[in-house]
Amino acid sequence: MSDVVIAAESPRQDAVVALVAALDRYLLDLYPADTCHLLDIGELEAPDLRFFVARKNGVPVGCAALRVDQTGYGEVKRMYVDPAARGHRIGDRLLARLEEQARDEGLTALLLESGIHQPEALALYRKAGFTDRGPYACYEDNGVSVFMEKPLLETVR
Repeated sequence: MSDVVIAAESPRQDAVVALVAALDRYLLDLYPADTCHLLDIGELEAPDLRFFVARKNGVPVGCAALRVDQTGYGEVKRMYVDPAARGHRIGDRLLARLEEQARDEGLTALLLESGIHQPEALALYRKAGFTDRGPYACYEDNGVSVFMEKPLLETVR
């Protein structure tokens, strides 16, 4: 899709802030607030975060972030594609960009927390090679979270 460009950008742009707010509303409609692990715009500017925006014809239609954990893995955060732009593999491309960034930074795996009420997202992650795992870091098994992992470093034979 040549009219879609994915690049590292500041989250502090009105159209991007609106995308993140739409993601917040979407998640809070699906899950109890205490199970949503939302990063606000300020947190998306942290030194350990890499924030990417997908633009179609110059308009932001999706976003995703990579949180670089000091122990050597990356966490997929704030993955979202505007419903009007879905069906064009933008989510695939955002996820691939996060994986590329994680590999460039020498990370050993990508981890993520999603939810049971997001079958399309779970299918996207599984198609990209993620498998289920248990909770990690500060997360707890809360009955609605799904934890997944994708190893990045190939083993030497």
